[in-house]
Amino acid sequence: MYDFAVVGAGPPGSRFARQAADRHNDVIVFEQGEIGEPLACSGHVSLDIWDYVPADAREDLFQNAIYGARFHAGGPDSKAYPFYKDEPVSNAVDRVQLDKVLAEAAADAGADVRDGHTVTNVVEKPGHVVLTIRGPDGEFDVEARMVAGCDGPRSRVRRALDLPEPDEFLHGVLAFDPEPDGQDFVDVHLTVDDFFAWRIPRGDAGVEYGLAATPDAEGDVAERFDEFVADYGVAENIEHRCSGLIPVGPPDTVTSERGFLIGDAAGQTKPFTGGGILYGMTAADCAAREINPQSPQTLAAYEEAWCEELETEIRLGRHIRKAYALPSPVQHVGLWLTSGKIGVHMDRPTSLFTREGLTNLVKR
Repeated sequence: MYDFAVVGAGPPGSRFARQAADRHNDVIVFEQGEIGEPLACSGHVSLDIWDYVPADAREDLFQNAIYGARFHAGGPDSKAYPFYKDEPVSNAVDRVQLDKVLAEAAADAGADVRDGHTVTNVVEKPGHVVLTIRGPDGEFDVEARMVAGCDGPRSRVRRALDLPEPDEFLHGVLAFDPEPDGQDFVDVHLTVDDFFAWRIPRGDAGVEYGLAATPDAEGDVAERFDEFVADYGVAENIEHRCSGLIPVGPPDTVTSERGFLIGDAAGQTKPFTGGGILYGMTAADCAAREINPQSPQTLAAYEEAWCEELETEIRLGRHIRKAYALPSPVQHVGLWLTSGKIGVHMDRPTSLFTREGLTNLVKR
């Protein structure tokens, strides 16, 4: 019997598997397709990403250094309000390769990582869980003391364990223009109801364009994306288009009797960007540190630990997001008042209240 069965080999699942295996647990990981495929997530991340990957992987993953963001209350030709630092604040990385590197690190730590295996059911029993797996050689069952649901917004583990869904789901679309672009600013357009559209230069890898909105936003999300790239004049160049759900807002609980959720499955994302890579891996570290597979009572310690790490950031992120729905004239005034050099960490809104964050705000 395994100590942990992990469903999903994205960043949260692979990070948890690696950390749990390092703690001498017997870990098996199932990914339903090829690891990293299909791409359905942006590759724009804070510099903290390098704390989670092997040092020798940086050269393969790095694509571009980003020094700041230009915010627009309109389209590409509208007035831009820059927010920046004198050194890189984030990086564009190879998102597909990131998943592969993290999964390889989990395997190197001793986890049994299997792609091409779909978990079709999870049943909790006294003392263990039973997973039904459909693999290349047919269907089989696996027993483990606990199951980690790291299987994304549509989590099968969440449904099987009858755990509550995240507060809401956004619909996101992204695609790529292969034309190289080494600019060091991203562009953010507050032109979408309740969210935004973006342009991220990725060096020799081209440019990422994306847009996300609530399902009930005015206009079809795919049509809005088409209009967005047309405004940039790149509609004919777009390739590798993909779409998916972005969970926002964790539910009241992410644990059951012998199961727990991490990452998108748990809604552990930034409300103001939808990004979940760093939040998911932060929660994965909490889970690996706090959960003893032979002691279900330790699941409560995981709930407490990840909330202590992320709950305040998520709450402040919700307030930031409210600014996206303000009338355009108010957005212009707000951006004008706050733009300039910043001291804020892109993943942690609480950094606004540090000495650096407040100093740069007061200097306006």
